[in-house]
Amino acid sequence: MYDEEHQAERSEHGPLAGFTVGVTAARRADELGALLQRRGATVLHAPALRIVPLADDGELLAATKEIIDQVPDVVVATTAIGFRGWVEAAEGWGLGEALLGRLRQAELLARGPKVKGAIRAAGLTEEWSPSSESMAEVLDRLLGQGVDGRRVAVQLHGEPLPGFVEALRAGGAEVVPVPVYRWLPPEDPGPLDRLLDAAVSHGLDALTFTSAPAAASLLARAEERGLLPELLTALGHDLLPACVGPVTAVPLQAHGIDTVQPERFRLGPLVQLLCRELPARSHPLPVAGHRLEIRGHAVLVDDDLRPVPPAGMALLRALARRPGWVVARAELLRALPGAGRDEHAVETAMARLRTALGAPKLIQTVVKRGYRLALDPATEDKYAEE
Repeated sequence: MYDEEHQAERSEHGPLAGFTVGVTAARRADELGALLQRRGATVLHAPALRIVPLADDGELLAATKEIIDQVPDVVVATTAIGFRGWVEAAEGWGLGEALLGRLRQAELLARGPKVKGAIRAAGLTEEWSPSSESMAEVLDRLLGQGVDGRRVAVQLHGEPLPGFVEALRAGGAEVVPVPVYRWLPPEDPGPLDRLLDAAVSHGLDALTFTSAPAAASLLARAEERGLLPELLTALGHDLLPACVGPVTAVPLQAHGIDTVQPERFRLGPLVQLLCRELPARSHPLPVAGHRLEIRGHAVLVDDDLRPVPPAGMALLRALARRPGWVVARAELLRALPGAGRDEHAVETAMARLRTALGAPKLIQTVVKRGYRLALDPATEDKYAEE
């Protein structure tokens, strides 16, 4: 009932107001960032990789000529940008019509609707596309039909797809990989390093991934800098890892990290998922006649969003772990980032926290003992029992 009463007030700030979300995408990062900001989030963007087209690459040219020389039985198109890039590269080599002619003779499978659009834009028609947009479903169809002795061309989408390719080869297929572009680490690692620093220092509330190579690249950079244990600890606790789909989550799961994923593997559903998950992590507290909701870098005091500096947020989280209980200055000092041994730092940070909250009576000073959140009397028993 309390939540319903204040839902209208909170909605004006957006469901992600007060939260900071990291974006690792290289492609469509602006679109994802705009969706998040529209819902109130602060966005920290650092591409974890860069896309290198292979239009001038001998490997792609060789694969294209191989397909023109001997038409495959099946062609699997995995991404729209990759399929378009392949056709455009072939046109640049004067092989465009020859390639399209061979693709018309093959059974053309499209991983999802965007790839279907790219196929049709090239004047071709797909034979089939999975409703799940999953490569696993494509693999199930191919193996179910039988691939022994069949020639299958697979347009790679920046990573080798070893499980997919190996399963086809194990089934007796001759696989022709078509590498349209590669994903490499960013040329300037500075933004990625800043994102990592924020991730391990509680400066982020969620980290989004839209491709498996981006997740792998972030983990690799963390390992290079000696930050991998800290990053994995953060991802296993306060930092929410959100992946656009199960394939994207594989590098994280290999390190024992559980992720959240939308039912539909799209940016919109990914953002909607964050809009549910992040607010659900902040439990409202009735304090001194107000409704207090602690978010990543801000606090909702009733309907008022109040930014709080990192030191103040550290104190507030320490108090909120035991609502209504007195927390000693020594314990609060340990919660302060880089505070040293002077308990005066607690008093200074507490004064700034009270100013930031705009309601000084939310936090009570208990003489010679410490500080406590001034829980409403009607709820003190509930938290005392806990």
